[in-house]
Amino acid sequence: MPSSDAPGALPPGSTIGILGGGQLGRMLALAAARLGLRTHVYCPDADSPAFDVSAGHTQAAYDDGAALDAFACAVDVVTYEFENVPVAAAERLAAKVPVRPGARALAIAQDRLDEKRFLSEAGIAVAPYAAVDDATGLDAAVAALGLPAILKTRRFGYDGKGQAAIRADADTAAGFAAIGGAPAVLEGLVRFAREVSVIAVRGLDGRMASYDLVENVHRDHILHTSTVPARVRSGTEAEARAIAERILSALDYVGVIGIEFFVVEEGARERLLVNELAPRVHNSGHWTEDACAVSQFENHVRAVAGWPLGPTARHADVVMTNLIGAEAADWPSLAADPDARLHLYGKREIRAGRKMGHVNRLARRA
Repeated sequence: MPSSDAPGALPPGSTIGILGGGQLGRMLALAAARLGLRTHVYCPDADSPAFDVSAGHTQAAYDDGAALDAFACAVDVVTYEFENVPVAAAERLAAKVPVRPGARALAIAQDRLDEKRFLSEAGIAVAPYAAVDDATGLDAAVAALGLPAILKTRRFGYDGKGQAAIRADADTAAGFAAIGGAPAVLEGLVRFAREVSVIAVRGLDGRMASYDLVENVHRDHILHTSTVPARVRSGTEAEARAIAERILSALDYVGVIGIEFFVVEEGARERLLVNELAPRVHNSGHWTEDACAVSQFENHVRAVAGWPLGPTARHADVVMTNLIGAEAADWPSLAADPDARLHLYGKREIRAGRKMGHVNRLARRA
């Protein structure tokens, strides 16, 4: 294969290691294959949908040192598809092979308190918060922030898990018990107008790009739809992109990141608060597969492989709808819809609350 004009770029035929075998890993593997890059997926779950489309896979625990070492020897670079990969596993791999994004981004995103402190120290606005280590600490946090508020575990919370609303007349001890008494963060309730997110990417050379801002609607704490364009002022979108670039630079980040915001309306002004970081490709970026020339998945592969970033402009307005549980059983009618672009994840078992696929509905721009 001819040498690349991009210093440090992996040539076609190189292997990208992916930690995690879910639908995001599957879509990353498909994007890599289109660029002539191979993937090797590492995941403990024998029924990982990414295994079906990767050139190689390892089924082993994330604390299996021998398996991790063998995996490192089989790949040219490592990335991850979800943020709960143990940091120790990423650090072990990083001693042998590049890991992109780095372990620092992974560690910050795994702990809500560390994430909020990182953002606050970078001068980026977040919801009012206080650390909660025990029931007494929760009482002190409530006294400082007031009620109502949301109590969230510091670690392992997603799709509404590990959260409890603390109402004005609630027993705080019961709220702490509802999250299993785990170390937590109390967040002041934000009266927001809508939730939005931005998908941004930073290359190995430090260049950055972002996709159009997305408006998100959740149902039962799980993302239901993502709509582009979002209903925000142009200045709000520009601010979201600028915040994303500040975060990418502060982390010396390589790859795609998803950043979720609350939009707070203050008269004629809109203010953004960062709700959460996802150091990976993101569910609210699935629309890019069909509405952009280069999707979030391809741009993540390009970035971690050291390739030039692709364009992020969209050619259509779009609504992405997640297919949760039995909704995926409607695939015959979705496949017959000429305006729908159906994506199924190859998961063998339909379960309530499980993401089984998504559909993008495009509206061509004039």
